[in-house]
Amino acid sequence: MTAPHDLLEIPEGLTLDRPRPGDGAAMWRIARDSRVLDLNSSYSYLLWCRDYAHTSVVARDTAGAPVGFITGYVRPRAPHTLLVWQVAVDHDRRGRGLAASMLDALARRTVTQFGVRALETTVTPDNAASDRLFASFAERHDAPLTREVLFEAAAFPERGHQPEVLYRIGPLALAAMP
Repeated sequence: MTAPHDLLEIPEGLTLDRPRPGDGAAMWRIARDSRVLDLNSSYSYLLWCRDYAHTSVVARDTAGAPVGFITGYVRPRAPHTLLVWQVAVDHDRRGRGLAASMLDALARRTVTQFGVRALETTVTPDNAASDRLFASFAERHDAPLTREVLFEAAAFPERGHQPEVLYRIGPLALAAMP
């Protein structure tokens, strides 16, 4: 078990890196195969890898192939806030703490390099795995977590979309990011 304030260990044989444009296709496939994420266009993943690599992370296997990723960006009107856009892990790599390790590493990097003091994401009410991921991150780093509906279901053009609940975690302390 990890002690408070310690980063989780990266699962054996994997490395964490910044995404490169060549990773975009694999990231799109991982998101598609998740069957829970809203799938963006393949082009958007290529652009994300080019324009937001510094606020995103990719997990690579021993051959260098992406097996998980987190995309994020620093909010233009809240420059000390990292918005986590998507978290995805290959099906056969789930349940080993990879998403939590990526989130810890990305938070540490953005706190250190960009002065991030808070993390935001949105989670639909039926996404128990994401709820656990972000709640455990807040607990691990002794940071307050608040939740409020950001976008009601009626705001989405497609029928059946659930509301997006904004999770805000922070303030994040530099001391909590070894």
